[in-house]
Amino acid sequence: MSQTTGKEQGNNKLEALWDDLLSRQPERVQSAYASLAASEQQAVLEHLQRMLNESGWQAAQRASARVALKVLGKQAE
Repeated sequence: MSQTTGKEQGNNKLEALWDDLLSRQPERVQSAYASLAASEQQAVLEHLQRMLNESGWQAAQRASARVALKVLGKQAE
């Protein structure tokens, strides 16, 4: 049986959070966002905006960020 460290568990939770936020499934996006503190929500919104506006992101990542922002009511179509 393998044991995970606190850091690994934190990474797994962070990965699961972003999987939900970028899932393109409104319920998952909303639930993940609602689970965050206000300061964390702001950081997520800023990151999603960077995903849309900065170079280096794949088309699928941009599409997921666009859907998340739309679901959260932070961007017009």
